[in-house]
Amino acid sequence: MLRSLRRAADRRRQINGRYGWLFNPYTGDELVAIDCETTGLDPRTAELVSLAAVCIKGDRVLTSGALDLRLQRPDSLGADSIKIHGLRGVDLNDGLPVDEALEALLDFIGNRPLLGWCVDFDIAVINRHLRPRFGFDLPNATVDLAQEYRRRMRRTQPQVEPHMAFESVARSLKVPLMQRHTALGDAVTTALMYVRLKQGACDAV
Repeated sequence: MLRSLRRAADRRRQINGRYGWLFNPYTGDELVAIDCETTGLDPRTAELVSLAAVCIKGDRVLTSGALDLRLQRPDSLGADSIKIHGLRGVDLNDGLPVDEALEALLDFIGNRPLLGWCVDFDIAVINRHLRPRFGFDLPNATVDLAQEYRRRMRRTQPQVEPHMAFESVARSLKVPLMQRHTALGDAVTTALMYVRLKQGACDAV
């Protein structure tokens, strides 16, 4: 309810602005898989390290046009985190300011629905950075792949308790892990898992 009220208020404020069209209902057939790499797992404090998005059209994942952004190094990104995120010195030196990265993300995703693995986390982190700079939260509809997978398993194999780790679900759906723990790799893997799930590939792990 609160999210709906906030979205309605955002739409009224933005209706004549540059991003007013983002609040229009989406009528196409595409979906955008997104992923964020962050400095932590608490959406209230996590800083953005990188952002990625890839379009899904039917049963195709359009990797050639994917968005892959590295941001300027947050103060809270230590040496251990740099190693975890697979970054190099050049990545940190040439990263985009948060404002520019969010602008590029908005232009890429438009008003298309957003797909993610535990997508509420990504949305929460993005919104925490987006609202102070742009004056609104992402209005896009969302699809959570983890929830979709769990629902499908309960319907097709109710006797099985699925392993809900990202890697386990990818293995169940016979999808290779693409550069795990990078924003682009996880976004592409998520997109491929979604396509496989829609095709009916849902085997017990």
